[in-house]
Amino acid sequence: MDRWAVPHSLNDSRPRKTLAGRTPRLGVLHVASEVAPWSKTGGLADVASALPSALESLGHRVTTVLPLHRGSDFPEGERRPLTLTFGSRTWHGALQIVSLSPSRRVVGVDMPEWFDRDGLYAIGGTDYADNAERFAGLAHAALDFAQQDLDGGRIDIVHAHDWQAGLVPSLIRQQPARWTRVARAGLVLTIHNLAFQGLFPKEVIDRLGLSWDLFTMDVGEFWGHLSYLKCGVASADVVTTVSPSYAIETTQAELGFGFDGVLRGLSDRYVGILNGIDTSVWDPASDPQLPAHYSSEDLAGKRVTKRVLLETFGLPVGDDAIDRPVIGIVSRLVEQKGFDVVLAAADTLMELDATWVVVGSGDAEYERGFQALARRFPSRMAVRIGFDEGLAHLVEGGADLFLMPSRFEPCGLNQMYSLRYGTVPVVRAVGGLDDTVRQYGPRAKRANGFKFKDATPEALVGTLRQALRVYRRADRWADLVRAGMKADHSWAPSAREYVKVYRRARHEAAQRWAE
Repeated sequence: MDRWAVPHSLNDSRPRKTLAGRTPRLGVLHVASEVAPWSKTGGLADVASALPSALESLGHRVTTVLPLHRGSDFPEGERRPLTLTFGSRTWHGALQIVSLSPSRRVVGVDMPEWFDRDGLYAIGGTDYADNAERFAGLAHAALDFAQQDLDGGRIDIVHAHDWQAGLVPSLIRQQPARWTRVARAGLVLTIHNLAFQGLFPKEVIDRLGLSWDLFTMDVGEFWGHLSYLKCGVASADVVTTVSPSYAIETTQAELGFGFDGVLRGLSDRYVGILNGIDTSVWDPASDPQLPAHYSSEDLAGKRVTKRVLLETFGLPVGDDAIDRPVIGIVSRLVEQKGFDVVLAAADTLMELDATWVVVGSGDAEYERGFQALARRFPSRMAVRIGFDEGLAHLVEGGADLFLMPSRFEPCGLNQMYSLRYGTVPVVRAVGGLDDTVRQYGPRAKRANGFKFKDATPEALVGTLRQALRVYRRADRWADLVRAGMKADHSWAPSAREYVKVYRRARHEAAQRWAE
């Protein structure tokens, strides 16, 4: 049998309920390595939480399989024993199945040997040596659950996220007779950040009992290594990424990380869909993390929040300080986010008539750099190293501007939080930042922020100076604030785009079976 062959005896022709429009009610299985609020290192966790919820709102059935990492505080539910055998080893654990609603479930893979660790993927900046086993195990656990979950309804779509779930589409394509309940499903893979590709020595193929058919240029071989991400890309019916601009950027050498040719080869099966945000969590009119609520029609609470923000960070709170614009940063402090450019321009930035608040952690050199600035300019800059969800909301609510100078940014969520909170974003024009921020100009319609093209201190400083000039024009600033707050950055439009992708994936899967 060809490695992608499918046995036609697996046909499932049970009728499906049709929703309004052309799309039937779909059964969707998501597989992700982190899902908020139970585990999170970045935007993947937010997407893997919010997208299933939005799909449920559209009438679809959704199950999400995720690892139970240490400290996840996962809710109790039905517990089933789990035994996985691949390669030369057998592992024993459990599945924790929780119904969040009649149409949405989460399934935790409780395998302490793999997931009861200090970090999700690495410790001290070094990847765990057994990551290949850990996430091969996640793939097997998800597919075994799907095969045995006879009461869960039809599975029309299997949606894998990032390299950690990249083996899921490949295993389905290689072994359809083993996982018959997903063999005919449309296969979707989402790339959340192409910089992370799941690269392992080719020796893991034998160790994990994988087929050497994976180790070809057309499937998973990548410069002498096995790439879980490339396995997923090659095996999926449709590949998505998290913004239209990032989809274009990743097909070019500069930001393609060696995958640009692979992604170009997908043609129209590679789609960029902008992430949304959870507008029930991020809403200045009801956010419990804010000291005062406000809306686009009544911004008085934003000034109250600004005062509390300055007090919380130990910054001056007199009338002059309240009138002075506050620039906020909430981020991982790493080179990708452009903080080398910020620190290179630090002396000039501190001369601007603005106050700075920074929340984040990351590389030691950037942590030390911002802490040193705060010591030099204690009345103009305050820094909190580490991540705190409450402080993140307070910065979004109390700051006037939000800086994101990223070297690349697949989507970005903070600029959308900022827009919703009336905090004007200043961003580098890359990826999802370019897609969501509309540049201010005296005649620009629907402008909501500021952006610059070049990753240089000069471009950054020049754009911030422009933003601060506009800040002094109260009428124009109010227009910017309200334009951002009134835009729809919820998951509803994005979820509808994913349903279109699912429809395409089902068609592609049907074509595979017909060949």
